[in-house]
Amino acid sequence: MLSPRTVLVVAAAVIFDFINGFHDTANAIATSVSTRVLTPMRAVVMAAVLNFVGALVSTEVAKTMGQGIVSPHTVTEAVILSGLIGAIAWNLLTWYWGLPSSSSHALVGGIIGAAVAYDGWGVLNLRGLGDIFGSLLASPLVGFFIGLAVMVMLLWAFRRAIPARINAHFRRLQVVSAAFMAFSHGTNDAQKSMGIITMALVTAGYLQTFVVPMWVKLVCAAAMGLGTAVGGWRIIHTIGMRIIRLQPIHGFAAETSAAAVIQTASHLGLPVSTTHVISSAIMGVGASKRLSAVRWGVAGNIVLAWVLTPPVAGVLGAIAYTVVGRFL
Repeated sequence: MLSPRTVLVVAAAVIFDFINGFHDTANAIATSVSTRVLTPMRAVVMAAVLNFVGALVSTEVAKTMGQGIVSPHTVTEAVILSGLIGAIAWNLLTWYWGLPSSSSHALVGGIIGAAVAYDGWGVLNLRGLGDIFGSLLASPLVGFFIGLAVMVMLLWAFRRAIPARINAHFRRLQVVSAAFMAFSHGTNDAQKSMGIITMALVTAGYLQTFVVPMWVKLVCAAAMGLGTAVGGWRIIHTIGMRIIRLQPIHGFAAETSAAAVIQTASHLGLPVSTTHVISSAIMGVGASKRLSAVRWGVAGNIVLAWVLTPPVAGVLGAIAYTVVGRFL
């Protein structure tokens, strides 16, 4: 039987996962909705199911998140809860503003801020954080260049084809790429909450070793799927309609490129931001036409949200700890 404090941490992690579902999963289906390949309802149902399935595939990312920021044995449940509160607060603010910020950055920043407020900078796992931030920073660049390369290859391969006929074919293919993207989102993002809950279970002494229990996998997968079903149309509008004007061939290139990057990172146990990767892949696809095809003003606002997320979430996590730490 879990203690009330542990139940609070689990509940906060599930809420974060739910918010992540409607905040970040919108990114996975935005291109398919904006190109009108899928209706919003069909896209949401497909993404919800595939996010649930993807979340059950592996736990490598969960291990990295649960042990890479701080050791579970050096923090308290109040620290973990405060970090989650900071991440949730920032996610809700950026969702309200329609900014596709990174839930991954928010979670890492929130935990860092709460941990430092608890016991100073020495509590952090600098080596693990180096791996985490390295993957979070490198993945958008990789997504951009892979999106650019895939789009250039497609344009060259179909350079003599009739555009209308090509788009008709890619309308069907984009359903596959959207499904691949939704599944990939589940394999990476849902595991972050699994890692945090397992960290809390180790911290509280319910687990001796860092092994994600099946009930944690199921709860996090269900929360992600349910959050997806609620939808995130503000983010869909920014990602799918304001960066570039998308056709099915562009959506296919962006989704396939982003999903490939996310799947590779998940296999290696590296947490990445779905938001970062799909946004940068769309930019890469747009840049294949001409640099002016990308609305760099919108892209700049997105990058600003990326940069602000870790420190702001960290400050929110530290503030939360000053309150929560008094009661737990």
